[in-house]
Amino acid sequence: MDLHGRSLLNQIDLSREEFLFVVDLAERLRQEERSGHEAQRLAGRNIALIFEKASTRTRSAFEVGAHDQGACVTYIGPGESRLGHKETSKDTARVLGRMFDGNEYHGSSQEIVETLGRYAGVPVWNGLTDQWHPTQMLADILTIRDHVAKPLEEVTLCYVGDARNNTANSLLVIGAIGNPDVKFMHCLPALHNAETEVGRQRHEKWGLSSLEVTDEVFESANSVVFDQAENRLHTIKATLVATVGS
Repeated sequence: MDLHGRSLLNQIDLSREEFLFVVDLAERLRQEERSGHEAQRLAGRNIALIFEKASTRTRSAFEVGAHDQGACVTYIGPGESRLGHKETSKDTARVLGRMFDGNEYHGSSQEIVETLGRYAGVPVWNGLTDQWHPTQMLADILTIRDHVAKPLEEVTLCYVGDARNNTANSLLVIGAIGNPDVKFMHCLPALHNAETEVGRQRHEKWGLSSLEVTDEVFESANSVVFDQAENRLHTIKATLVATVGS
């Protein structure tokens, strides 16, 4: 399957077959890395990472993934670009497209990443916007395949988010079936204890030691959050290789 030159601005940029191709490629690249026989498919490529929001996992995954594959990376952090301030997104896209083989964007505006994708002339990858998070979805599917024996078509996925109302509480109670095969995932960071600054603030204000998930769940044998976090590296690496690799 040939994805060379394609962008990943949201999940629907890829067909089901193309999406699973990237997941399969990520699994193969992970095996290569762990065996110590990883081929460098991005040698000579230059990648721009545009971060309008600070990030840990997305930045690390893009940087390490690109370096592992032999690419050079330029990090453009919050406040370091003139994107949409003194220079239009369209102009920035055309400049970056002349200098780099691919550009990643991590920020708020889906419109900006769409503009970059339209005018850069090279692959553009959405690391995160307020509307979409496609690289996280790739990692999630790889993680599910790693830990669930059933075909993806037979997997039931439950998302638990911010829903502080009586209906949500009732649904949580009625839906607690105690399935031992359930796996817990989280895109991180997770407010699962009071050991962080934000966690301490929540505890002091509301008396809650956890907000999104308890330590009992987060640290349990059913939790695959760190496998999921590692898979950000392998799936992002696969995206880079599939779209700008040799």
